[in-house]
Amino acid sequence: MPSLLPKLIEDINALDPENKISCILATFNMSWALQIGHQMGIKCAVMFPFSATGLVSALFSPKLIHDGILDSDGNPTKPQDIQLAPNMQMMNSKDFLWCSLGKEFFKCVVQEMKDIELLAEWWLCNTAYDLEPGALSVSPRFLPIGPLMEPDNNNNNKSSSFWKEDTTCLEWLDEQQPQSVVYVSFGSLAVMESNQFKELALALDLIHKPFLWLVRPGNNGDKNNEFPDEFHGNKGKIVSWVSQKKILSHPSISCFISHCGWNSTIDGVCGGVPFLCWPFSVDQFMNKTYICNAWKVGVELEKDENGFISKEEIRKKVEELLGDEGIRERSLKLKEETIKNLSEGGQSSKNIEKFVNWSK
Repeated sequence: MPSLLPKLIEDINALDPENKISCILATFNMSWALQIGHQMGIKCAVMFPFSATGLVSALFSPKLIHDGILDSDGNPTKPQDIQLAPNMQMMNSKDFLWCSLGKEFFKCVVQEMKDIELLAEWWLCNTAYDLEPGALSVSPRFLPIGPLMEPDNNNNNKSSSFWKEDTTCLEWLDEQQPQSVVYVSFGSLAVMESNQFKELALALDLIHKPFLWLVRPGNNGDKNNEFPDEFHGNKGKIVSWVSQKKILSHPSISCFISHCGWNSTIDGVCGGVPFLCWPFSVDQFMNKTYICNAWKVGVELEKDENGFISKEEIRKKVEELLGDEGIRERSLKLKEETIKNLSEGGQSSKNIEKFVNWSK
């Protein structure tokens, strides 16, 4: 791709010499495109799909090594709570986004950040000032443009998803009582071990509430999802993929059992629903820290000594979550504060306009 992009740009520019490409916006992990833009005299910016905090952690990784918090491979020298910058949320050193992916990924992150610092004039993030004020204050190059959402008038037949969405669940939700349904989804990548999958199924029977459970085909790796024989599931609906934003904005949803990926975190915040946090890897542990400790709109599932989450733990935490009116009130308030950034005159709307004008 690096060898072909310059020719592509030249061919496009030749089509309309008065309207040449003026800016390259590359996602994180594509810094080679920034290098080519720089060589061709084109302005560059980067779009970071994680939280701003994830970008700040990568930015500060050399300092974390220098201070002995991380070794040269990015591993924490010991688990400890640290604060990356003033006014940022305290987090544990074992929760950095690269810790679950190994030293080669960490090396890529470090190199990407060198290129981004050198070549990207703006760092766009799917976040808002209300969500991460401390992280966004680290650099004037941060440009929060979130939450990124499809407009309300979007045609129902159009979707940004690559997978076919089940729409029957919306009709099913219409039949449920307000704030009664437990929504369970672990996103597009997280894989759950077979015995843990079965335990979750039994937990959903145990909580005696209607549930909507997203079970991706092949969720258990190469095996099909195997439900335990004693699983009834008669109070719930199981689907393979849905429009999550529509689900989480439905008045029947009571809470969100989530892996805490950033997209799902933003979706849940914009839906105003409390979280039951079940992180697996990458940035999900950092996001969980914000959900539970900074925003206080969720609770965390605790693993036993074998790293297993029991059905009793899931039942207990669902009851705790749904019985806490303070969490629900904070969830609705955070939704309001976050979405107002998209209104006319809102901070994210201003930032998008600022970026578009700059790129021209």
